[in-house]
Amino acid sequence: MTAWPRRNGFPAVSKHTVDRLMRDEGMNGMIRGRKTRTTITGKDGRRAGDLLNRDFTAEAPNRIWVTDFTYVPVYSGFVYVALVIDLYSRAIVGWETSTVKDTAFVEQCLKMALWRRKHSNRPVDNGLLHHSDAGSQYTSIRYTDTLEIEGLVPSIGSVGDAYDNAAAETVMGLFKNEAVAKGSPFRTGALKTESDVVEVAFGWVFWYNNDRLHSSLDHQTPEEFERAYYDEMTGSLPDAAAHKTAA
Repeated sequence: MTAWPRRNGFPAVSKHTVDRLMRDEGMNGMIRGRKTRTTITGKDGRRAGDLLNRDFTAEAPNRIWVTDFTYVPVYSGFVYVALVIDLYSRAIVGWETSTVKDTAFVEQCLKMALWRRKHSNRPVDNGLLHHSDAGSQYTSIRYTDTLEIEGLVPSIGSVGDAYDNAAAETVMGLFKNEAVAKGSPFRTGALKTESDVVEVAFGWVFWYNNDRLHSSLDHQTPEEFERAYYDEMTGSLPDAAAHKTAA
């Protein structure tokens, strides 16, 4: 929060000053709640090794992607939300919702990520490392076959250890905290149906990629950080905002 005033031409303020001003206005920062277990290992499938080994850094876009999914309570039960994140810029390159947490759900999220990269002139080359937890969806034969067809290299964290997929877990936590929690500016009311969750996810993902500042990116947005890389390597690319309809 302290980075936003500096970025927009206001005098620098300390974290304590921001806290005090927010309290004076009756505002509170979001607090993360407990997480319900979504990772369930399957008896069948192909379990790749952990090639990431908790090194959540990448030297360029499309070198390492991490993925995970979470749940959002709605009136009829749960809606599941999957994300694919590029470790270089922390950009969310793919997302999907479903009322069923099956392999087709996470596979569609991956395909969206590949499609968006291709259509934003940032296509994926063979050899991209795809890291996930040991959930049955990600270790299924169908999903691992898809990875092989697309030329992606699978990497699976150990069972029951959230730290092995901490980068994806962190972004999932931000989604729950900033988009789903009561009081979120991305909500217009109660989350009753999957359509409500889609609307919230759509707005938050676009904001996250194009407006949210990240301290790990020197207080740049994921899109700014990636664009700077491509500008240096190959020249300017179209602004990702032009692809909002595909977000």
